[in-house]
Amino acid sequence: MLTQKSSPSGGASAATEPDTAAVAAPSSIATAARDLDSVICYFEGEFVPMRAAKVSIMTHAFMYGTATFEGIRGYWNADVGTLYALKLREHVERIRQSCRILMMENVPAVDELTRLIVETVARNHFREDVYIRPSFYKSTKAIGVRLHHLENQLYIIAIPFGNYIDVDSGVRVMTSTWRRNVDDALPARGKIVGGYVNMAFQKSEAELNGYDEAVVLTADGHVNEASAANLFIVRDGVALTPPVSDDILEGVTRKAILELLANEKVPVEIRSIDRSELYIADEMFLCGTGVQISPVVEIDHRQIGSGGIGPIGKLVRDRYFDAVRGRLPEYRHWLTEIPA
Repeated sequence: MLTQKSSPSGGASAATEPDTAAVAAPSSIATAARDLDSVICYFEGEFVPMRAAKVSIMTHAFMYGTATFEGIRGYWNADVGTLYALKLREHVERIRQSCRILMMENVPAVDELTRLIVETVARNHFREDVYIRPSFYKSTKAIGVRLHHLENQLYIIAIPFGNYIDVDSGVRVMTSTWRRNVDDALPARGKIVGGYVNMAFQKSEAELNGYDEAVVLTADGHVNEASAANLFIVRDGVALTPPVSDDILEGVTRKAILELLANEKVPVEIRSIDRSELYIADEMFLCGTGVQISPVVEIDHRQIGSGGIGPIGKLVRDRYFDAVRGRLPEYRHWLTEIPA
């Protein structure tokens, strides 16, 4: 079961991903725990209960990590009784790009894949925040490390999901000893399943050392991102974030935050960031599907700014959570309404 707590976003908070038995609903929503085996997913061309979605241990993706995925948030607005998928088409466009990187063929067009995702979520009649994960994977049963001459299949799951890390009081982070894989070794702009072992080393190192998250450096020592999130720092009223050329994931949420900052007239610089700049930053926050907007209050035993959530971080967090629940008309283009 999830360990959950209330959050300003109107959902619930989770320290870890849910198990496969059941997921507790957010405390603000009176729904029963859900048996995930009964949740309807899309699997290899059919809508089936998750208990029926099985692959062989010989599946190439299982053995070699040759798969790609997207993590997409769905936000429930209890006031209007509507579930909104955030930046759905942008995620669909990115997973199709990842498929090209992985030499996958016969991938549905944007409209068709979007339709399949919406239908998968709608069939489950969620009345809570959810996590949506479409994934294309090399489905051929074969031994041999390669990308070519392999078939691929699609699955789509959606499960109840709260906060991945704290968005209320701020998080503590450490600089990981594990560097980010470089793009010419394992493409950083593709969400490749096997590549997430790199992030797993970083995340476990941080948590086992008593921190909430890791900050990762590039091979040449520039700030990259968190274990599975983009980052921003604020210096003298200017928001700074690393460029895509520093081996970061081209984050969908990162692009949304750049739009939000521009609308709020906050100056932005996209440039390489040195590790020591983190220590003298006035503010810092992480952004991504999982972490959402998570302000950072400490790094490597050094307080960030005043040690609390700064004004720009608070502005971004509060505006973001209002936007994703459909409360701000100027950001309705971010949202896809899921039919009840």
